[in-house]
Amino acid sequence: MEITTEMIKELRAATNAGVLDCRKALTESGGDFDKAVDWLREKGMATAAKRADRAALQGMVELYSHGNGRVGVIVEVNCETDFVARSEQFRTFAHEIALQIAASSPRYVKEDEIPAEVLDHEMEIGKARAREEGKPENILERIAQGRVEKFKDEVVLLRQPYIRDEEITIQKLLAQNIGSIGENIIIRRFQRWELGEIANEE
Repeated sequence: MEITTEMIKELRAATNAGVLDCRKALTESGGDFDKAVDWLREKGMATAAKRADRAALQGMVELYSHGNGRVGVIVEVNCETDFVARSEQFRTFAHEIALQIAASSPRYVKEDEIPAEVLDHEMEIGKARAREEGKPENILERIAQGRVEKFKDEVVLLRQPYIRDEEITIQKLLAQNIGSIGENIIIRRFQRWELGEIANEE
């Protein structure tokens, strides 16, 4: 895959790593942005990664109501300082996350929040569907695993495509904002309500 200047600029904005390091990271990861960020983190070159260990106890709780009050979202987004918490860029980011949640109905912030029994259940459904479609037994596991990954893309906020630009994920949007704001940012938790929806007691 050809590594373009635009791809390098985008990775630099998100990580503050050098141009040559960004090019190497993209080359090593076959042009995959998220893998390139991970590569830079592993090499200790990504500023966003260095900031990830810093405490983020400031921030804001963003409230959003959509469709004349038919959908309501509350999301907590944290940063390191009160100064950043009051900045327009941080507040815009928190608002965008609330919009994303309203539009795309995620169930979890991160992948590791999905209970094991939910993943097992999805795996079984994936195998059953593949079996019904007449797929051979020896590849059922692989097909089901692919469907589980697709399920994660739908229900995990950080893995969802950003509603304003489906070329990037929310994880990538978060990394870009960490890079440009210069502080660790954490999407801590959220709740989404829809009129007439029965609450899911967990």
